[in-house]
Amino acid sequence: MLIEKLWKSSEATREGAGLATIRATIWRARSFSVNILSIQSSVAYGHVGNSAAVFPLQRMGFEVWPVNTVHFSNHTGYGEWRGPVLPAEDISGVIRGIEDRGVLPTCDAVLSGYMGDVSLGEVVVGAVGRVKELNPEAVYCCDPVMGDVGRGFFVRPGIPDFMRDVAVPAADYITPNQFELEFLTGVEVSTLDDALEASDKARRLGPAVVLTTSLRRKDAEKNTIEMLAVSGEAAWLVETPSLPLEVNGAGDATAALFLAHLMRSGNLSETLSMTASAIYAVLDETHRTGSREIRLVAAQESIIEPPEKFEAKRVR
Repeated sequence: MLIEKLWKSSEATREGAGLATIRATIWRARSFSVNILSIQSSVAYGHVGNSAAVFPLQRMGFEVWPVNTVHFSNHTGYGEWRGPVLPAEDISGVIRGIEDRGVLPTCDAVLSGYMGDVSLGEVVVGAVGRVKELNPEAVYCCDPVMGDVGRGFFVRPGIPDFMRDVAVPAADYITPNQFELEFLTGVEVSTLDDALEASDKARRLGPAVVLTTSLRRKDAEKNTIEMLAVSGEAAWLVETPSLPLEVNGAGDATAALFLAHLMRSGNLSETLSMTASAIYAVLDETHRTGSREIRLVAAQESIIEPPEKFEAKRVR
């Protein structure tokens, strides 16, 4: 009876943190698992894509259905790798196979990251549409992976436009880095006001919540790196020390943890604080050990209970 009332009440609160709050209440009231369909790349060695997202989600108690778009020996940052890129029709077939089991209506969220080409992007957005058709309360978290400051775009031609014009408008939550936020909105981000303006423009594309990761602005404290989360109700900023390392997969883990915490608590400031604190703990362990791969398994207790808590500050 409680679940039915919550489902019905959610129809009136489909914007921003309101939707997340309802979903979090439902999550706590349920006696069964929350299911996340994660469509991303995977590697045998290391942690990127699904290999960075699935374990943290499972460690937090979520049921994950990973659909792998590639299966490489290692991430491409090493300069060489082995393994297959799966055709879009095969990925679509895997998703249809999940639907054949009759469980797609129980999917609570879809998570996506790097998209190899536009045909794969169309499969992802099509899967989101089908999930939402079967479960209108499901949410889509899109990490619009396209490039980074200093590197520029590192995806195939057509992907940036597809992200801006198709994937992002279909999403409820997006988690761009600063470079990606600037591309999506055409706003150059140098100050906090710039970042807020860009986030508002990104929200007008469709998403209810925008999380900007790896934010570096001229008016920030020295030797820090920030995340900014903006909804229709408020904007929250969190800063952590900037660590002298560059690794792959941290953004994939960040998107997964942000989705998980927002579904669990429905509180944007708490979600931002817990996400930043957990990722900092993972990266601190990675830096301490000199590892080239993020130390997700070694730092797994810190994913659940970060040893250092970085509080989010309301900036609007």
